[in-house]
Amino acid sequence: MSTAPRTTATRRQVLAGSGAAAAIAFTGAFSELFAGTAAARGHNGYGPLVPDPDGLLDLPKGFRYRVLSREGEPLRSGEGPVPSNHDGMAALRGRNGRIHLVRNHENRHTAEIGVPTIEGLTYDPAAKGGCTSLELDGRNKVLGERVAIAGTAVNCAGGPTPWRTWLTCEENEDKAGTNGYTKDHGFIFEVDGADPRRTGAVPLTAMGRFQHEAIAVDPKSGIVYETEDAFEKPFGLFYRFLPEKPLGGTGSLRAGGELEAMRVPGVPDLSVVQETGTSFDRIEWVPVPDPLAKETPIRLQDFGPKGITHAQKLEGCYWGGSSVYFVSSFAHRDEGSAADHYGQVWLYEPKKRRLTLVVIFGPDTDIQLPGESPDNICLAADGGLMVCEDGGGAQHVLGVTRRGEVYAMARGRQNIGTPEEPEWGEFAGVTFSPDGSTMYVNCYTPGTTFAVTGPWC
Repeated sequence: MSTAPRTTATRRQVLAGSGAAAAIAFTGAFSELFAGTAAARGHNGYGPLVPDPDGLLDLPKGFRYRVLSREGEPLRSGEGPVPSNHDGMAALRGRNGRIHLVRNHENRHTAEIGVPTIEGLTYDPAAKGGCTSLELDGRNKVLGERVAIAGTAVNCAGGPTPWRTWLTCEENEDKAGTNGYTKDHGFIFEVDGADPRRTGAVPLTAMGRFQHEAIAVDPKSGIVYETEDAFEKPFGLFYRFLPEKPLGGTGSLRAGGELEAMRVPGVPDLSVVQETGTSFDRIEWVPVPDPLAKETPIRLQDFGPKGITHAQKLEGCYWGGSSVYFVSSFAHRDEGSAADHYGQVWLYEPKKRRLTLVVIFGPDTDIQLPGESPDNICLAADGGLMVCEDGGGAQHVLGVTRRGEVYAMARGRQNIGTPEEPEWGEFAGVTFSPDGSTMYVNCYTPGTTFAVTGPWC
């Protein structure tokens, strides 16, 4: 066990004034986060945020945005309006320099604008969630926009596959007959952004039925790692899925496989780990007794006398170098966690079977105020990270350099409340174009998709 040096700073220092960046550091062995990536920038960000005269998105000088799509506007396919609640997203390389931007809609049964139901692309006609796909040219001009999958529920995050499809995750485990649904929910679905009818609307049942959040695929073994964002104690688990036909291309995950949950020996709750650099060897993977959760949610099933390891608010998940990273957005004792924190980033090294806490947000560092926590996360074009925050007050996309310095990359200006009680839509789905020239990000509500270009390198 080793402990990295600590520094402290307040979030107010990070985002002071008009959004000027501050040279402050996360705790942790931060260089581990960027194994195999390009060299990160040697500065503290891109400078102060410049207020947007159009009142949508503040960015540093030299950067500009384009609104690609907005909730309620007509889909270019003519299938209906752009659905509500823009969430997870991926930019997939297409032919002839085109990009397929596949976007989740985290619609519950009460959503204002559901994903239009399309024959052959709809799982449950009573559900309002799903995905839409935007086709872009090399200059981010929208060439097309259409439904990619419909009839799913609460599509939160997901992740791309090595064969250029998107795995969209239902953060919901309602059964047929609940909230008007006609089918069981809580599954992962594969979506081909270029040709949605290739994938249709088929649940990947072997990958488990639970409150899915995000996934990451090991590009060498084909193993899929999955996070669970369960809202009540006992909280979610971290899973891996061993497919029968790994890396078999579109549709290969339908062949089935084995679902396992992570056990950290002696650690029933990851929130108790408070020192960055803390590592656990000999991580165990335990077969899930009933992946379909026919009678009992997976996190409540019997994993034997040693139990299983839980964590509150498991969110983002991505593959980098030879390891998988996943995020716990926060943990609150008064909600049932064993300890408090305002965000953790974990590293799992499959070859070594080793789990390491590489970043922790507050309360010692106080990088974020209570309730404002890391959510979606991705590797940035300049070798650092981009993190969407999810909390109260004005919302930001935060950049993190390889040295652990935090800066504000974007600030939302879409006030959806009142001057007395303002509310801002959180950011979600941050991702980069395959060539790294554009950052795409969603405002959750009112649903808006942005393309941000500028001097990334």
